[in-house]
Amino acid sequence: MRYIIIGAGAVGGAVGGRLAESGHDVVIVARGAHHDALRERGLRLVTPDGARTHRLPTVDGPSALGELRPDDVLVLAVKTQDSVAALEEWGPAPVAGGGTAAERLPLLCAQNGVESQRLALRRFHRVYGVCVWLPATFVEPGVVSAAGTPLTGILHLGRFPHGTDDTARAVAADLSASRFEAPVVPDVTRWQYAKLLANLANATEAVSGVVDSEEARALRGRVRAEGEAVLAAAGIAYASQEEQKEARADKMRLVPLDDGPVRGGGSSWQSLSRGTGTIEADYLNGEIALLGRLHGVPTPLNDLLRRLANEFARERRAAGSMPVAELVRLADEAVAQALPISGASTP
Repeated sequence: MRYIIIGAGAVGGAVGGRLAESGHDVVIVARGAHHDALRERGLRLVTPDGARTHRLPTVDGPSALGELRPDDVLVLAVKTQDSVAALEEWGPAPVAGGGTAAERLPLLCAQNGVESQRLALRRFHRVYGVCVWLPATFVEPGVVSAAGTPLTGILHLGRFPHGTDDTARAVAADLSASRFEAPVVPDVTRWQYAKLLANLANATEAVSGVVDSEEARALRGRVRAEGEAVLAAAGIAYASQEEQKEARADKMRLVPLDDGPVRGGGSSWQSLSRGTGTIEADYLNGEIALLGRLHGVPTPLNDLLRRLANEFARERRAAGSMPVAELVRLADEAVAQALPISGASTP
């Protein structure tokens, strides 16, 4: 199989680099300065076992490849806000022997949240969800770091909306040979919703930085509790924290890296640091807000974080520049002003 990594940022770069290291055929897809750096200097992947440069075929879209191969596996690793554009571009791409990528090729959504695979299933016949536990950093064109050891990441995967098949097992075998653990599960969304709850803190980290104070921990707990109440009202199952802890065990420890970019924060923090102008909060905190409105549960904290994260991105404000005390004050105000959802009962 050949892996086409659509979006060679933190997750895509780490997955693509590790697959290439274990001898797999990999093409990476990027845009702008990152694309230029990858073409000129290669992908510099920094991990606890050292830094190395991978000279991989690099393209900016399907037209640069011509016909796709029947054994291609598409790995969608762009941020969710960029998914529609990527799906519209790659779906109609012709495959050797006839048909299109959307009709014939498997598509793995290796992204935060749960929305991209729903978007993909509107276009692609074979969609796979991936629950991504992969601490990686991309803030400099051409350079990706991944600080996990002995595993680089844990990637639960399965067919979307449910089930498993031989393709999932073949991909998992390749990932398992590439410094990942890749459990094939029939209920991948249960793991993704658990990860979504953890990712609700991304916006607090993005706007206020990585703060481990008592008030920051308390705010993150309140935001998560709001998310848990929404999932309960929606009847959505998710893996428990105990189950997640058992799955991770001591398989993936974060260690300081001697070289490469410093991990100042997660994916949303990195978006602000790169000044991309967009952020994934609509599909993390916004997913909770959406479900809350559908099921009659007020979500003032997640609404606030979604709005603030988008304002920071749109205005190119510095990551971590809002004091935690100010964020807590705004959160308290939002809760105090929250009104019951019209026409719906509240718990």
